[in-house]
Amino acid sequence: MTTADAPAQPGLAAQLGRFVAVGALSALVDFGGYHALLALGTYVHLAKAISFILGTTTAYLLNRRFTFTATEGGRARFAGFVLLYGTTFAINIGMNALMLAVLPQLPFRTSVAWVIAQGTATAINFVMLRTVVFRR
Repeated sequence: MTTADAPAQPGLAAQLGRFVAVGALSALVDFGGYHALLALGTYVHLAKAISFILGTTTAYLLNRRFTFTATEGGRARFAGFVLLYGTTFAINIGMNALMLAVLPQLPFRTSVAWVIAQGTATAINFVMLRTVVFRR
């Protein structure tokens, strides 16, 4: 399929709406995995790393199919994904660790740290997915 034959990309508003829906589902996977791993006694930073990978994989697969309707690009697109998510992985884990270090001892401290880290990574991901990984 050539670029001329490819289905049209949804507009910015449609992409953003789909991105938010996919992001909410992926965040539930990440958040649920994080807290499940913590409940099992997993080291907090390892739990965050594993949950990020679970949520990211969910997000990539769903965004590829529904948000950015990517049907081609194979290895180059996947390489862009790996580079982007490698970067946001480090930012997400680092932001979570920073928040755990600076937030006062609150009842929902780990959840607040997760939300701040996730929000930072999500903003970066949308811009980079739209402009770099899934651009046409």
